[in-house]
Amino acid sequence: MAHIDYYFGTMSTWAYLAGDRLEQIAARHGASITYKPLDLNQLFDRTGGQRREARHPARLTYRDQEIARWTQLLGLPFNPKPAHWPVNPAPSSYAIIAAQEAGGGDLAALVQGVMRGVWAEDRDASDDAFLREVLAAAGFDPATADKGLFTGAEIYGRNLEQAVEAGAFGSPFYIVRETDQRFWGQDRLEFLDRHLAEIA
Repeated sequence: MAHIDYYFGTMSTWAYLAGDRLEQIAARHGASITYKPLDLNQLFDRTGGQRREARHPARLTYRDQEIARWTQLLGLPFNPKPAHWPVNPAPSSYAIIAAQEAGGGDLAALVQGVMRGVWAEDRDASDDAFLREVLAAAGFDPATADKGLFTGAEIYGRNLEQAVEAGAFGSPFYIVRETDQRFWGQDRLEFLDRHLAEIA
């Protein structure tokens, strides 16, 4: 069975646009997924990327046009200027990590719920009440947001180191462990799908 390491930032527009396509692909090929939220700005700093505020206006304009095209194509609700963005990604990342460690719920629904809150519902993904809400909606103990703080912080830092070591440099970033095939961006999911079919 193939295994996918999924590196992403919880504030990432492009990770939100991936929706549940990764999970559909994994299910189709019997692959498993490890969710690895990380500090995306630190990943940029470590791998030669640029934080948003340092990018040339031409790049930002093109990014906005591409996002509009993709949201229309995918039919996803999207607010280009969310009320709570950017916010500290650590609390939502810790909650996801703690939920993954605890098990018992739908991790994909939790991840998507966090990002939908940011990009479609004007929710604050660093807010404890919101995190408890999305944890409960995904079938996890809402208290997981508090119980897993230490473990979440430890693994959050480790995810960054693993991403750099594995060759990830953006979000979303998918790596098939068995073949070291790397796929950057939600627009590369079709290639991931084809690769998993080839190695099945």
